[in-house]
Amino acid sequence: MKSFLGKLEPYIYSVFRILTGFLFLWHGSSILFKFPPPMAGSGSMPVILVFIIGFLNFFGGLLVMIGLFTPIAAFIVSGEMAVAYWMAHASKAFLPIMNQGELSVLYCFAFLFIAAKGSGFWSIDRLIFRK
Repeated sequence: MKSFLGKLEPYIYSVFRILTGFLFLWHGSSILFKFPPPMAGSGSMPVILVFIIGFLNFFGGLLVMIGLFTPIAAFIVSGEMAVAYWMAHASKAFLPIMNQGELSVLYCFAFLFIAAKGSGFWSIDRLIFRK
């Protein structure tokens, strides 16, 4: 027998997926469109790398948020966050809290969970690929 929250699981998961994608797309918006303005001292990287990161963050977050091709998009941005952690944070200190990489780790595993679980109840994938 499911608990009260167990009955709400499909809806709670969909809210989790939508919110995670929504928050992530704003990272991409900040990089690509400078809105909202990026934080001071966000580092300098080659322009092509900045474009790729911004593109993946914005469109990956958008696809996850709306639930379109969710497993693929979430898996790609999960990998992006793993690479971001190892490139930008891991060399500074061992623990993510010490090297300011906890957000990268959290996004990496949140997107990996979303990639494994799928689009969920409120998604475009569910509308298009309904069985």
